[in-house]
Amino acid sequence: MPRRSPEPVYTTAIGLGRALFAAWRLKRRASGLENLPATGGAVLAMTHFGYLEFALVEWQVWLHNRRRVRFLATKRAFDKPVVGALLRGMKHIEVDMAAGGAAYAQAVEALRRGELIGVFPEAGVSSSFTVRELKSGAVRLAAEAGVPVIPVAVWGGQRLLTKNRTIRMRDRVGVEVDFAFGRPLAVLPGDSPADATSALRTELQQLADALQREYPVDGTGQWWQPRHLGGTAPTPDEAAAADAARAARRAAEAAAAEPSTSSPASPAPRR
Repeated sequence: MPRRSPEPVYTTAIGLGRALFAAWRLKRRASGLENLPATGGAVLAMTHFGYLEFALVEWQVWLHNRRRVRFLATKRAFDKPVVGALLRGMKHIEVDMAAGGAAYAQAVEALRRGELIGVFPEAGVSSSFTVRELKSGAVRLAAEAGVPVIPVAVWGGQRLLTKNRTIRMRDRVGVEVDFAFGRPLAVLPGDSPADATSALRTELQQLADALQREYPVDGTGQWWQPRHLGGTAPTPDEAAAADAARAARRAAEAAAAEPSTSSPASPAPRR
């Protein structure tokens, strides 16, 4: 392995994560590790069924070849005092949703330097545990930087922490988390982003399907299993409707929280 400069914050964070996963006695299986490059840039495009996939993938990649993954994370996460300091120390990339161009340019530069950039192209957790429609950012990053996209599916992580579900601590103990690293997908500058994104989604779903079929725990009747495989998770349509309702509610709450812009001479707004 090539020598890399030390990064105490990243190494400490990995150590803390490994200690937590050891305390939970997590089991893991991984396939396709040969598809992780030992050097050079690549975009890791991951499924998003739970909130800990970033830490789980960092853990697996670190165990395999000690490479560091830089994730795109929201400005809201960076604004939190302790979390933000940790994210900066690990050289993750801040994304301001109102001005995403700076983060995009920073990610392209990092890829050209030979970094691994981790992205969740679904742009949110899929509570149906199927792969949703993808945003095109992952393939556009890869095309502009001249690096491959590596599809990554993670299964079992949703049993640790996910959307709309309170999970008891004891139910996290002994959970198996499986990883599938797909073959690198080449995206050329002239390729259609829509077509490349569609191909990426197909590959991610196929990897997830294989992990679900081979998972050693029967998910029949379980909340963490997709409906089409006998679980009780929401269907994709039900999950989309719930997400839309949540977004509308948050927008209404944000609008209600905005201060009034009326002057003292203006008529009071109707209640």
